[in-house]
Amino acid sequence: MRTESMHSTADWRDYYELTKPRVVLLIVFTAIVGMFLAVPGLPDLVGLIVGTLGIGMAASSAAVVNQVLDSRIDMNMLRTRGRPLPQGKISEAQALRFASILCIVSMLMLGLLVNVLTAVLTFCSLIGYAIVYTVFLKRATPQNIVIGGAAGAAPPVLGWTAITGEIHSDALLLFLIIFVWTPPHFWALAIAKRDEYARVEIPMLPVTHGVDLTRQFILFYTVLLVLITVLPYLTGMSGMIYLLAALGLGARFLWYAVRMRQGTDDELPMRVFRYSITYLMFLFAALLVDHYFIIRIGI
Repeated sequence: MRTESMHSTADWRDYYELTKPRVVLLIVFTAIVGMFLAVPGLPDLVGLIVGTLGIGMAASSAAVVNQVLDSRIDMNMLRTRGRPLPQGKISEAQALRFASILCIVSMLMLGLLVNVLTAVLTFCSLIGYAIVYTVFLKRATPQNIVIGGAAGAAPPVLGWTAITGEIHSDALLLFLIIFVWTPPHFWALAIAKRDEYARVEIPMLPVTHGVDLTRQFILFYTVLLVLITVLPYLTGMSGMIYLLAALGLGARFLWYAVRMRQGTDDELPMRVFRYSITYLMFLFAALLVDHYFIIRIGI
């Protein structure tokens, strides 16, 4: 009786929280950058607006499904127990209806008003995260976030195809950057929350192989990330503004990774996790600034 009463009190803020808005904001931002980088001038307005909305709604749908499938786990983790589903503010049936509406509307928008390729790729990304990663990979292997990171790395490609209708090598380079960024980003969080992951029997790398090995992997992927972020400059995709930003941001990320490898500061993993988000936002912002600076000066 209490549960039904709590469900009836759900308002738009609870549904909004179900969509993981901060995560979706980063997803949408990288997709928008992909849209602007896809063309020398300004992207088509319809593709920009409808594509952004469609990709954002699809990402929100995936986030809701993820929380429904993980609701039992979320109840037992301090980081997630305050979410609407564990709190009983929204039922799983209500959440799935909400996710279905978001998915259907986003696919219609992308398929009918943008292009079929973007709709298909966005749907594959949705399934990759909401089903393949959440149901299978997350519980099957400590390399879950590496394999599952492909879905999270797709937004720049989706943004690119929304404007051009085709997949370009530059878009795949943006995909690669996020794909390699994902492990050090998420493993830092996994180290900080390893006891909670162990309690709910999720085989995150620090749970199955220990914190020391995870720190080594974080350092390895961070070095690889710094090297890969130089590629847009080397391929002529971006110029000196981006290169300086990438090296500066990468140097700080690498400094964090080295400190975490050498030290025992319990607060450092969460600082690394938070910085990794800032890192990606500024890196993609630098791509955007550099793109239009080059056009303006005619290089």
